[in-house]
Amino acid sequence: MSSVLFLNADYSPLSIIPLSTISWKEAVKLVWLDQADVLEYYSDWYVHSPSTTIQVPSVLVSRTYVKTSRSVKFTKINLCIRDEHTCQYCMMKFDKKNLTMEHVIPRSAGGKTNWTNIVMACSRCNTAKGNKQHIKPVREPYKPTIGEILTKAKKHNIVIPHESWIPYIGWPPKLITVKKNHKYLDFEDNLK
Repeated sequence: MSSVLFLNADYSPLSIIPLSTISWKEAVKLVWLDQADVLEYYSDWYVHSPSTTIQVPSVLVSRTYVKTSRSVKFTKINLCIRDEHTCQYCMMKFDKKNLTMEHVIPRSAGGKTNWTNIVMACSRCNTAKGNKQHIKPVREPYKPTIGEILTKAKKHNIVIPHESWIPYIGWPPKLITVKKNHKYLDFEDNLK
C-alpha cells in the first residue's frame, strides 16, 4: 500500500520511476514524529485511535534533504523506457508484458546481464535469435542517463490515486489519469 507521495526537502519526488511513495501508516508516523510536513490531504480518508482522529496525507515533504542516486537502475521497466517499448530486432512497438529481456551476447557465450548487453525483444524475435551471435539488434544497447529515462518516461500515461499529486510529479497533465479510491500506485503496470 503506497498511498502517499513523498517529496524531498526541495519539493521534488525522491524518485520518478517508480514514484517515491510510502504507506499511509509511514506517512502518519513521519508527521507525528515531526520529520515531514503535510502538503495535501485525502479529503475523505481518516484513521482513528481511541483518542485521536487523523486525516491521512496524500502528499508529504521531508524536513531534511535526502541525497538521491543519479544513476539509472537496471530494471525491465527502465529497459522498456530506454528502448521505447520497441523490439530492437523487428522494431515493432509492444506493451511491457509482451517484451522480453534479450541477451545480445548469449549467457552461454559469457554474455552479462547489464545495460550494454540487454535489449528488449518481442517473444518471436527472441526465440528466432536464440543463442546465435551473428544476429544483432538494430540499435546497440547502452546505459542511459537519468535525464534520458525521465524524458522518455514522461511521454507515457501514468495512473495516480489522487489529483493532489499532479502539481508535484512534473508529468504532462494530459497523460495523467486519476483513479479515485485507488489506494495504491503501480507505475510499472500502467506505463505503456
